[in-house]
Amino acid sequence: MLVYPEIDPVALALGPIKIHWYGITYLVAFALAWWLGRVRAERHGWKKADIEELIFYGAIGLVLGGRIGYILFYNFSDFLNNPIILFKVWQGGMSFHGGLIGGMAALWLFSRRYKKGFFEVLDFTAPLVPLGLGSGRIGNFINSELWGRPTDLPWAMVFPNGGDVARHPSMLYEFLLEGVLLFAIIWWFSSRPRPAMAVSGLFLMSYGAFRFMVEFVRQPDAHMGYIAWDWLTQGQILSVPLVIAGIFLITTAYRRS
Repeated sequence: MLVYPEIDPVALALGPIKIHWYGITYLVAFALAWWLGRVRAERHGWKKADIEELIFYGAIGLVLGGRIGYILFYNFSDFLNNPIILFKVWQGGMSFHGGLIGGMAALWLFSRRYKKGFFEVLDFTAPLVPLGLGSGRIGNFINSELWGRPTDLPWAMVFPNGGDVARHPSMLYEFLLEGVLLFAIIWWFSSRPRPAMAVSGLFLMSYGAFRFMVEFVRQPDAHMGYIAWDWLTQGQILSVPLVIAGIFLITTAYRRS
C-alpha cells in the first residue's frame, strides 16, 4: 500500500484570501491549452491572435457548463429544494460531461463570430483539452476527492476523506488515461491531415471509453450510488453517448472523404 501524500489544498493564504491548488490546476489547464493552441496555429493556418479568444470562449463554456452539468446530472434533487446551490461554487462540484456541452456551445459561438466551420473549430480544439483534464485530476488528488473503491492492490491508498479503507487512486488513473494517454493519441492523430469531424470523433470515443473503464474502480457519489446492477454508475451512463457519437463522427468523416 502506498502512503497518500497529504497536501494542504490551500496553496497560498494571504489573510482572508486563499488560493487553492484546485484553482491553480484550472489555470494550468488553460495555460497549456493556450500554448498548444499557438503551436497548432502555426500548422493549421490560424492566426495566433485568435487563440486567446478561443481559450476565452472555451473557458467560459467549460466553467458554466461544468457547474450546471454537475447540478443537473448529480445533484438535481437538492437543486429543486434549494436552487441557490447552483451559485455556491466554493462548495465544489464540476462535471466533465456538462463542461463538454458548455464548451461545445461556446465554440459554436466562436465559430459563428470568426466565420469558421464548427467542426473545424472542434477538430482544432480537441488536442488542447486532454492535458487540462489531467491537470484537473491532479487537483482532485490533492483535494482527496473522487477516490476509488476499496482494493488490496499494492498501489492502493488510504485517503483522508475516504475512511480507513485502502482504495484505488482512481483520479490518478484518470490523469494517466484521460490526460496523458488521450493527449498522446489525439495529438498524434491530428498531426496529419484528417477529414473534418474525425479528430473530434476520436476524442469523444476515446474519452468516453476511458471514463467508462475507470468508473468500474471509482467510488460512485454517495448520494447517488449505483444506478443499476450494483456496478453501473451515472458517469458510465453519461459516457456511453460520447462513445456512440464519436464512432458516428469518425464513420461519417471517412465516408464523406
